[in-house]
Amino acid sequence: MAQPTPEKIEELKRLMYEKLSPRRRRFVDRIGYQNWDPFQLPNDPIDIRTEATGHTSRQLTSLFMQDRGGKPDPNYQQAVSEFCLLLVGNKEKVRPVFEFCQWYGRLLEKSGKKL
Repeated sequence: MAQPTPEKIEELKRLMYEKLSPRRRRFVDRIGYQNWDPFQLPNDPIDIRTEATGHTSRQLTSLFMQDRGGKPDPNYQQAVSEFCLLLVGNKEKVRPVFEFCQWYGRLLEKSGKKL
């Protein structure tokens, strides 16, 4: 299948914009017509998305809980699972937390304290 030309894409985009409801048009206007991509492909379902090491959120949770050993507290396991979902879904949102945890671990170590 041949790729549409940029002119054809712009024409289709304009037609789609003109057919939008007023409410939806306000949304597009708010983000900017140039930034709006009506042809953007959807993300993969969360249960098959992977992070940098190629693991899904479920696999990461399982690996972490196995490494921890012992009987997991359901609330603890739920928190780990939610964090893994966030990691797989939006790693940029997790990066500050990860870097803070590394920094805090070093601070505790310097102070001779444990969490």
